[in-house]
Amino acid sequence: MSSSTPTPAEGKQKKGMDKVLYRVKTVFHRKGSSSRKSQASTAPVAAPPPTTSQPLTPQRKKVPDYEGATRIPRMQVHEERAKKLGARFGLEIKPSEWHSTEGEVLRVDKPVRMRIHRECHHCKTRFGAGNVCPSCQHTRCKQCTRYPDNRTEAEREANRERKEALLQRHKDMAPILPSYDYSPEIVLKRPSKTHAQDLVYKGRPRMRVRRNCHVCESLITSHAKQARTCDQCGHKRCADCPRYPDNKKSYPYGYPNDEPGSNFKGVFACHQCRTKFGPQAEDGSPCSNCSHEKCSHCPRVKPRRVEPEPDPEVLESLRRRMAALQT
Repeated sequence: MSSSTPTPAEGKQKKGMDKVLYRVKTVFHRKGSSSRKSQASTAPVAAPPPTTSQPLTPQRKKVPDYEGATRIPRMQVHEERAKKLGARFGLEIKPSEWHSTEGEVLRVDKPVRMRIHRECHHCKTRFGAGNVCPSCQHTRCKQCTRYPDNRTEAEREANRERKEALLQRHKDMAPILPSYDYSPEIVLKRPSKTHAQDLVYKGRPRMRVRRNCHVCESLITSHAKQARTCDQCGHKRCADCPRYPDNKKSYPYGYPNDEPGSNFKGVFACHQCRTKFGPQAEDGSPCSNCSHEKCSHCPRVKPRRVEPEPDPEVLESLRRRMAALQT
């Protein structure tokens, strides 16, 4: 009687074949799923319907609203500026060629802090921007009423004290301003030809002014025992002491800190109308403006630098050149 039970060798072989077939099935199953996915991904996608593009309108910048501000067109502001510049310099300016005139701007009308009004003391008419009364053609004088009135001396003194206290407080509590510049200062030097101290460049060259005593003709130095006094004869520097280089055109009334000399005693002014006398005017000379005779009360004009008046011949030559260019 034959039995159908498999042998151990055949059972091992069957298990091995089952493993191989299982692996083959899993491989084919993976390939099929990947191919289905690829087909789904390669399927044509429906294109969205075309949309018509509309031109975008530029958005204007929103101007915030402020209290007390009024909206005015920008064109009006440019027209006012062009009108003022044209009246001042004699030009013709078109606002459209200047800046963009589109849109609106805000204008804030601020009140004037103090307005001074004057009235004519003849006809009680208020003056305008000029100094002539529009009603009676009277020139404004000190008798014309002023509103508000001038401050008294006590009010002015109190205002000065308040300003001085404020300046002192700002000086005592001054802010600390840090400096972040750590670069060393550059000094230009050149070795001296006499093997002495190096020569240092100090920028713009200065002119040495020398004054000699007209009594002993000695040089009046700046390190004298007494300031502006000759060490040889003790003479104080006066207007007769020569100056090198001479600059009488810029100092027609004498040089500062000089005493009146015997030849040039200075220029005096009339104490009534402040008109200047001539350089060599003696006591009793009449004033050219009010016919007042020069007296001891007429003060001396303080020596100072005066810009020389332009030469009329040079002005005439310039005028001729400008006329020739215009033709």
